[in-house]
Amino acid sequence: MTTLSHTPAPGLPPKWGLTLPLPGLTIDRHRFLVERLADLGYTDVWSAEGGGTDAFTPLATVAAWSPSLRIATGIVPVQTRGPAVLAQTAATLAQLAPGRLLLGLGASVPAHVTDINGIPFDEPYKRTRDVLRFVTRALRGEHIAGDFDTFSITGYRLPHPPRDPVKVILGALRPGMLRLGFREGDGAITNLLFPEDVPKILDAVGPQPPGKELVVKVFVCPTEDTDYAHRATRPFLAWILNREPYRKFHEWLGHGDLLRESHERWADGDADGAQKALPDEVVEKLFISGSPEECREKILRYHRPGVTTIQLYVSLPPETFVSRARVLDTLARLGPAAA
Repeated sequence: MTTLSHTPAPGLPPKWGLTLPLPGLTIDRHRFLVERLADLGYTDVWSAEGGGTDAFTPLATVAAWSPSLRIATGIVPVQTRGPAVLAQTAATLAQLAPGRLLLGLGASVPAHVTDINGIPFDEPYKRTRDVLRFVTRALRGEHIAGDFDTFSITGYRLPHPPRDPVKVILGALRPGMLRLGFREGDGAITNLLFPEDVPKILDAVGPQPPGKELVVKVFVCPTEDTDYAHRATRPFLAWILNREPYRKFHEWLGHGDLLRESHERWADGDADGAQKALPDEVVEKLFISGSPEECREKILRYHRPGVTTIQLYVSLPPETFVSRARVLDTLARLGPAAA
C-alpha cells in the first residue's frame, strides 16, 4: 500500500458533509446511517438534483432522523422551480431544522433543465442572480413586488419566514458566479476540480467576510480496485466534463489540453471514445479512489484556509453493501473522525 502524507491547513477545521442518498441505496434505507453520522464526525448532509432524486425530500427525512446535522442542497436548479416555490420549500425545511439549513442554488446544466424538463436554459447568470435576490429577501420576511431581469413578481411575502437565518449559497465554477455568491449571498459551492485548483478558486473569491461559506464537493470511490473505479466513474466524468459549463470551467482552470481529445470525440458523437480519451490523471483526480485511508489523505488536499466545508459524494463499490456495519466502517475511515 502506498503511504501518502499531508500537512493539515492552518485555521479552523472544515465541516464535513456527505451527499445522500448514496448511489445504490434508496433514501428510505438511510436512517441507520443518518443516526450515526454525527458520531463519525460528519456535520452535514447534502443533497443534489439532476435526473434522479429531488433535492428536498432527502433533507426532510434527515431533519426527522437527526437533531444536529446541518442539511444543505448542493444544488437546486433555479430554472426548474418558481422563485416563490423555492422560498416556500426552504422555509418549510427550516421549520424542521431551525438554524441548520443551507440552501444551495445554481444554474445547473441544460441537460437537467431543458432536456428532461422542457424549460429553456436562458440567461443562467441573470436567472441565478435574480432568484438569489428574491429568495434571500423572501426568507427575511420582506414583501417583494416588481420586475427582475428574468421574471416579474406581482407581490409575495412568506407567511412564516424562518426564525433562524437560512444561508443561501450559489453553485459556482468561474469568477463571475463565485463573486456573486459571496457578494450577494452567503458563499459558494464548487466541484469537479483538482486539489491544486483550489487556490485559483480562492483568488477569484477574494477576501471572505466572516460567516461566508466556501464548499468544495469531492467525488470519492473508496476501492483499491483501480480498474473498477475507472469503469464506474469514467461515464459520469465524460458526460459532465462535456457539458458547456464544466468545459469552460476546466478551460479557465488551465486543463483544456488535457480534455481536448475527449471534447472533440464527444462533439463527433462518440461518447465511448470521449470516455476512453479522458487521461487517467483526470479520472484519478476528479473521482478519487483507493483504500478509505488513501482516499481520506487525498480528500484532505482540498482543505485550504478559506474552505469551510468538504462535501463528499461517495460511490461505494457493491461489496460494501453486504452489511450496514461495512457501510458505516467505510464512511468512518473516510471521514473527519478517522485517526
